[in-house]
Amino acid sequence: MRATARLVALGLLATLHGVSLHAEDSYPGKPIRYLVPYTNGGLADTSARSFGQYLQEKIGQPVVIDNRPGASQAIALELAAKAAPDGYTLVYGTQSGLIFLTASRKSLPYDPIKDFASIGTMFSAFFYLVVHPSLPVKTVPDLVAYAKANPGKLSFGSNGVGSGQHLAMELFRMRTGIDMVHIPYKGSAFSMVALITGQIQLMFEGAGSVPHMRSGKIKGLATSSAQRSPSAPDLPTVSEAGVTGYEMSTWLGLSTQAAVPRPIIERLNHEVGEWLRLPSTREKLAAQSLDPMPGTPEEMAERIRNEIPTWTKVMRAAGIEPE
Repeated sequence: MRATARLVALGLLATLHGVSLHAEDSYPGKPIRYLVPYTNGGLADTSARSFGQYLQEKIGQPVVIDNRPGASQAIALELAAKAAPDGYTLVYGTQSGLIFLTASRKSLPYDPIKDFASIGTMFSAFFYLVVHPSLPVKTVPDLVAYAKANPGKLSFGSNGVGSGQHLAMELFRMRTGIDMVHIPYKGSAFSMVALITGQIQLMFEGAGSVPHMRSGKIKGLATSSAQRSPSAPDLPTVSEAGVTGYEMSTWLGLSTQAAVPRPIIERLNHEVGEWLRLPSTREKLAAQSLDPMPGTPEEMAERIRNEIPTWTKVMRAAGIEPE
C-alpha cells in the first residue's frame, strides 16, 4: 500500500510539474493586469503606460493599466499580493510603497518581503522643492528664515504619510530645524491642485511640477538631487542652496506575486531591461527627470531588505511613529 501511495504521489507531482512547465512555456497567453498605485496622469502613471505599451507589443497580449491609488499604495499592493501566482498581475514595487509605507504602519494586509517577487528596478527620481507664488520667498534660505519666523503656520503636501515626498520634506525639516504642518493627499494630482490653489504653501514634487513652474502657477526653489536638473538648470540643489549634504531621491521597480515561477520573472526582467535600453525610453525618462535603473530580481529584493530598517530609523528620528 505504501509503495502504491508513493507512486500515486509521485505521479501527481509529475503531473503538477508538467502543468507548471506548460504554463510557463505558454506565457503569456492572456492579458496582463498592471496595477499602478498612483492617480491617472502623473509621472509614474505615464511611465507605466509607456512600459505597458512596449510590453504589449513584445508579448502580443494586451497590458491593461489599472490605477489603484490610495492608502499610500497599500490598495494596489494588497491586490497584487493576493493575486494568482501566474505572472498576469504586475504592480509597481516602489521604495515608497514597499519600504516607506512598511516603516510607517503598525500592520499591513501583506508582507512586503514574503508576499512579493521582485522583477527588477526600473528608474529613480528626485524632487523639486516648490512653493505657492504668494509665499514671500525666493530662495531656500528665504524659506527657512520665513518658516522659523512663523513656526507651525506653513503647511506642506505629499502623496501620503511615509511617501517619498513626505520623507523628503521631513529630512529637510530635520536639517533646517523648521516647524510645518503635513497635509497628506491621495496622489500628486491632488497635492498639486492644493498647492496651485493655495490650500498648502509648499511641497517636494517630481517632474510633473516643471510645467507649473514654467507657467508661474508655482515657484521652484531647488532640487533634492545631487546635481542640477537639465529640465530646470537655473535651480540650485538644496545642498547648493545652503542645506549642505542634503540629497533625496526615490526609486521604482516592478513586482508580482511571490510564487510566480522563476522563468516568468526572468522573462519580465529581460523586457524591463530591453525597454530601459531603448533610446526613446531614455529620452522620455530624461524629460521627466528620471534616471534609468536596470537591475536583477536579486538586487531589487536585497535593496528592499536593506532599506526597510534604514528608513525605519530615519522615520523614528523624524518623530514619525507607526499608525
